Amino acid sequence: MLTLGQVHQGRSPSGGTESGFEGVRSVDMELSVVVPVHNEQDNVVPLIEEIEAAFKDCADDIGGYEMVFVDDCSADHTRQVLEQAKSRFPALRVLLHDKNCGQSSAIRTGVLAAKGRLIATLDGDGQNDPADIPSVLARYKELEASPDSSAIGMVSGRRRKRQDSWAKRTASKLGNNIRRSLLRDRATDTGCALKVFARETYLKLPYFDHMHRYFSALMQREGLTMEFIDVNHRPRLHGQSNYGVLDRLWVSIYDIIGVMWLQRRGRRPENLKEL
Repeated sequence: MLTLGQVHQGRSPSGGTESGFEGVRSVDMELSVVVPVHNEQDNVVPLIEEIEAAFKDCADDIGGYEMVFVDDCSADHTRQVLEQAKSRFPALRVLLHDKNCGQSSAIRTGVLAAKGRLIATLDGDGQNDPADIPSVLARYKELEASPDSSAIGMVSGRRRKRQDSWAKRTASKLGNNIRRSLLRDRATDTGCALKVFARETYLKLPYFDHMHRYFSALMQREGLTMEFIDVNHRPRLHGQSNYGVLDRLWVSIYDIIGVMWLQRRGRRPENLKEL
């Protein structure tokens, strides 16, 4: 089991040390599915099974994949359930936070440890449908193969027929409208965790708490483009949401101000040349 310290110190799973982010990438692999989890003991195994099923017939075609579950210091039995699951699922890796750091930090831990060239992210509550990952991945690769491939930053899911309470849907719609009008990032559903992007692209973005909600604006700041496609959304079957309605709204106000500052301070050379 890879420890958090090894991830951030660039230590490989085999025990060797290397400098930089590449230290954990001991093998060539195309895709890492990164899943942050907190108090999801009843959801993690069904989710792992669904991810495996989604790639059952195409794992070799995509160049191999892994599942990287990051337990953000759960207070239930999530850690124990994941530890037991490792013997059943060879593609599963488990990383452990020693204190609760939030979803953005858990995603960052997973991406830093990932062996894949590409990253797919999912929420750990089972509301994202893993069966949608291959189609989102395929669209990303189509754009990557286009003549202007250097401009693609991310393909993100857009939840159709969202299976949440009226209050949560209303608050999300209001927040998305405010964010989009201020940041001009064109994203209509930043709350959808199903995304595919290059690991290298993620490492170029400025890191801060809650950054996962602003991937579109941050990639746009780097001169990259995004595409949004419809994906399935499901009701939560077990456990409780780790987010409330009002707490996310108030935090978002401060976050948007910070991202606006980053946008205004982002300056890029347009025609870089080497002599």
